[in-house]
Amino acid sequence: MKTLFIINSDDAEAIYNAMRLANVGVKKGDEVNVFMQGKGVLFEQRSTGEFDVMGQIKQYEGDFHV
Repeated sequence: MKTLFIINSDDAEAIYNAMRLANVGVKKGDEVNVFMQGKGVLFEQRSTGEFDVMGQIKQYEGDFHV
C-alpha cells in the first residue's frame, strides 16, 4: 500500500503520532512518504520528554521531505 503523511503542525504530539504511524507502515512493507511543510518544518525543535519526535524520525526508513 502507498501512504502519504503531510505534517504541517508544530505540535509535538501530532508529529510524534504521525511518525509512529509512518514507522508502522514501513515495518509492514508499505511505501510511505512523509512531507513536512508549514510549521511542520520545526520538527527538530519539538521533542519533549513525553513525545520523542526525533527518536521516531531517526527510526523512519521511508522517503522524508522537508
